Amino acid sequence: RAGTSTPHKVDASVIYQLPFGQGRRFLNAGGAAAAIAGGWQVSSTFTAYSGAPFTVTSSTASLNAPGSPQLADQVKDKVEIYGDVGPSTPYFDVTAFKPVTEARFGNGSFNSLRGPGVRNIDLSVTRTLTMAGAKTLQLKIDVYNLFNRPTFANPGNLNVSNLQLNPDGTVRSLNGFGVINSTQNAGREYAERYVRLGLRVGF
Repeated sequence: RAGTSTPHKVDASVIYQLPFGQGRRFLNAGGAAAAIAGGWQVSSTFTAYSGAPFTVTSSTASLNAPGSPQLADQVKDKVEIYGDVGPSTPYFDVTAFKPVTEARFGNGSFNSLRGPGVRNIDLSVTRTLTMAGAKTLQLKIDVYNLFNRPTFANPGNLNVSNLQLNPDGTVRSLNGFGVINSTQNAGREYAERYVRLGLRVGF
């Protein structure tokens, strides 16, 4: 049941010339309004990809295998993903695993679960002005993570030995196991929304 570390990714881009100004559908009769509103171009990029895989482990002092992580025992055929984020709620069904207490490897699989996926929209607004001769002046406004959507990391504690259960099998204490309490930048400069202004002279 080993998973794959390759994410499933979708990228889509759209470029749109706003219909204002000379030669356009609206505000094409000249004047201050046409001069201000005309010549703008909007582009947007949508990116989505599946979360990074992770492995549930166990602490077993009797297993002496340097370099080989001890896998947990998976006791349920299907592990339900709740998708919850926070210090008191697990991301997945933590009762689907239990510690290995014998000198053997657990029956779980490497990379059998995936963390939260990423969905993001970037927006760019550009206007190019013609100056004297062949010179141009371009103003560009880039908005990254337009909707300020957080990108959560995988659970930080994946050792099922930290989990404490009640006699009836319900969870008494997670002790951080299976909990997501951090974000990631997903390969970006910043995880949160940020705006960048640019000015470019062409000649």
